[in-house]
Amino acid sequence: MAFLPYGRQVIEDDDIAAVAEALRSDYLTTGPKVAEFEAAFAEAVGASHTVACNSGTAALHLAMLAIGAGQGDVAIVPSITFLATANAARYCGAEVVFADVDPITGLMTEASLMDAFSKAVSRGKLKAILPVHLAGRMVDTGPMAALVRQFGGHVIADACHALGSTLNGLTPAQSAEMACYSFHPVKTMTTGEGGMVTMPDSGAAERAKLYRSHGMIRGGDVAHYDMVDLGFNFRIPDILCALGLSQLKKLDRFVARRREIARLYDAKLPGLSPHLQTCPSRADEALHLYTVLIDFKALGHERTAVMEQLRQAGIGTQVHYIPVHLQPYYAGRYGVERLPGAEAWHEKTLSLPIFPAMSDGDVDRVVEALEKALRP
Repeated sequence: MAFLPYGRQVIEDDDIAAVAEALRSDYLTTGPKVAEFEAAFAEAVGASHTVACNSGTAALHLAMLAIGAGQGDVAIVPSITFLATANAARYCGAEVVFADVDPITGLMTEASLMDAFSKAVSRGKLKAILPVHLAGRMVDTGPMAALVRQFGGHVIADACHALGSTLNGLTPAQSAEMACYSFHPVKTMTTGEGGMVTMPDSGAAERAKLYRSHGMIRGGDVAHYDMVDLGFNFRIPDILCALGLSQLKKLDRFVARRREIARLYDAKLPGLSPHLQTCPSRADEALHLYTVLIDFKALGHERTAVMEQLRQAGIGTQVHYIPVHLQPYYAGRYGVERLPGAEAWHEKTLSLPIFPAMSDGDVDRVVEALEKALRP
């Protein structure tokens, strides 16, 4: 029986044909497919401007560079996220203040943001908040934006999990000043590796494009270029954008199937164990992860032992995430602080398989194996 990872890409013949066509063209690295992909993605998410790059991490970094983040600035980041969200601020020399999260959803809340504000004041000028749409569940960034604007700051949404999700009819790109997306293979669609940052205006987009390619601009003379700032090589190749264009055409199908799988889990998991809690999916969410909360201590099981039993049954699981404020680098820089919501989330969370190629029977298989693994 095939192994079920927690996430997996769906690559079909037309995707392979699109990449093969790009390979036969004059461009392998930056070429016309990059601009085509940016335009198509902007239309798909309702963004004014988009800048494609080589990873979700690069997208976050470019967004922080575009707002001019640097030494003396502070960014507020929820502790439950991937390392890259916080690291993007540090790459620019800004400091990080970690916000707690709701222990059921793993999302930053208005209350936890307010708590983080009081800490941020002591570390510098508030430059940005980076709410994370964890697992595809969107944070309501409206009230947060109103708050941060009072300090002259910016809202940069980490939407790496949330392509296809909406809240109040708005995509992450429409509900925040900037939104950063990832096209890693386990995400809603893939370019192999890649990212995108949505921008509010052409000026911000041009700054991001400058930093994307070594801080370099070209003049009227084709042989001349000037490096006007310190930039990076965050360019994305045409061959990856060709794959992205093909995948983007299937986005609605991928999202619809993820929603079907989530609804199946929602129906089958409750009652499986008194120590298992679900967070039912909303109709407008496109879940990148399907997370459950399990009280492993009450069960008398170690989470690693449950994960190993599931692995032996051919089912992959993962933990998203270890609180970033507890990572050695950040604990060493800022000291160890208590964020009880983040620590409670980490203690109980487990991500189950969800990807479009799964069958309904695969969901049954996961549920049955999990029920066995959770038996006293």
